[in-house]
Amino acid sequence: MSHSTKEINATEFKAKCLKILDKLGPAGIVVTKRGRPVARVLPFKETSIEKLYGCMKDDVEVHGDIFSTGTSWNVES
Repeated sequence: MSHSTKEINATEFKAKCLKILDKLGPAGIVVTKRGRPVARVLPFKETSIEKLYGCMKDDVEVHGDIFSTGTSWNVES
């Protein structure tokens, strides 16, 4: 665990959850129980997948039938 990540025990997190979330930094926090890490709380990062649509256009080449394995077989045998 990096030194910049703050740790807080589960009891304190439960008692101060909303206040902690309001002040949550980019590194987030680690919630511990009996000194052992049990969860990491990170700020939500808004991502847009729309920019991924079409990003491989002209980079991918399809050869043959992509819906076939290329093997013929008899279902009834």
